[in-house]
Amino acid sequence: MSASIFAARRERARKLMREQGLDALLVSHAANRYYLSGFELHDPQCNESAGRLILMTDGQDLLCTDARYDDAAKRLWPEDRVVIYGQDAPEDIAGRLRDLAGGRRLRLGFEARLIRLDFYERLFADKSLEAVRADGLVEGLRLLKDADEIRRMEASCRLNRQLMDWLPERLAPGRSEAEIAWDVEVFFRERGASELAFASIVARGPNAALPHAVPGRDAVLGAEDLVLVDVGCRLDDYCSDQTRTFWAGANPSPRFRETLALVQEAQARAIEMIRPGVAACDVYAAARNLFARHNKAHAFTHGLGHGVGLETHEGPALNNRSHTLLEPGMIVTVEPGLYDAAWGGVRWEHMVLVTESGHRIL
Repeated sequence: MSASIFAARRERARKLMREQGLDALLVSHAANRYYLSGFELHDPQCNESAGRLILMTDGQDLLCTDARYDDAAKRLWPEDRVVIYGQDAPEDIAGRLRDLAGGRRLRLGFEARLIRLDFYERLFADKSLEAVRADGLVEGLRLLKDADEIRRMEASCRLNRQLMDWLPERLAPGRSEAEIAWDVEVFFRERGASELAFASIVARGPNAALPHAVPGRDAVLGAEDLVLVDVGCRLDDYCSDQTRTFWAGANPSPRFRETLALVQEAQARAIEMIRPGVAACDVYAAARNLFARHNKAHAFTHGLGHGVGLETHEGPALNNRSHTLLEPGMIVTVEPGLYDAAWGGVRWEHMVLVTESGHRIL
């Protein structure tokens, strides 16, 4: 991805900063940091940060990181705009901001949902910085995918569909959920994916009633069995996410066939609703109302879908609380499901792009 794309994104963020009266924005969330700079899509682990980006309304942006990333940062960023902090990252960052402020007080936006309390307290102990919550500022930009992002996500989805076409031959009696999950990862990796988009879900029988089931080594497919598979890959930085529910065997049960048909009809009705100007909650309602007419709404236990992009779960959400109006460039999952703890579950998922005139299934 070219440096000009990241620069254009920072300018769009700067415009929002000015509208909110911010002098600077501290970006701590890894996907937001990457979206605006191209630097490090992931943090090493939940209690470590690869670095933070500071956007300034005057354009004197800073990329802040530690010595492990010194060379990587300077390959992407002007050396005089790279801050290599030591053991006291908040103090080092505050000191650099103090220098840029030149004696005036800076209104510094920060991602309150992502920043640790101890980091916050140490950073804003510097009274030259005024703390302003700015959650969602960057995520709002990420809602609408540009042409390059859509191209990357189409490729990621295409690989996911190839996996789903290939997978039935691996669903043989005696194979465990964990073995099949490993098949999925190998398939993706051998075809260019950098990693899984999320931990694969492979669930047979009653385990399929767990929307986020963990594949087990002792959970083995029978001669005739229901198998729910929810998987995704990351290709060229962008994620895919698809669920299919298979019948492993030659004789799917009547209940499986009926449940699958109802879930697929609910999905089709929801997808028909997707177009610019429609509220996300109304798309959700299209699926839930069909389930309600069949007295199955109680078995639909999660939202209808979510946005996908640099992260598997991002905005907008498709649920009964989301009044976000759909816009061209949004990409969402549509994944209704019905679950019964004593029997299992069926979920079916597509990723859908909102277009100028309606929608397109990826």
